[in-house]
Amino acid sequence: MNNMIKLIKWLLAPSKKPTLETNDLYSKLNQLEARVEVLEEENVGLTNELYRVENSLDARIDILTGEKWMNRDV
Repeated sequence: MNNMIKLIKWLLAPSKKPTLETNDLYSKLNQLEARVEVLEEENVGLTNELYRVENSLDARIDILTGEKWMNRDV
């Protein structure tokens, strides 16, 4: 019975105001979305640059391998 009274008092007690306002949450959410957008763009740029480097290395390896085959220095 004592627990029931505590529960009723807890349910009827005034609620405490949260530490963050709704506007603060939306503001923070917008900031995080903007940061994610920037990171996604940077990720695409970095991925493209890695492919470019990989292709350059492959081309250089092909050139060097071709020179070795032409000189019969394999």
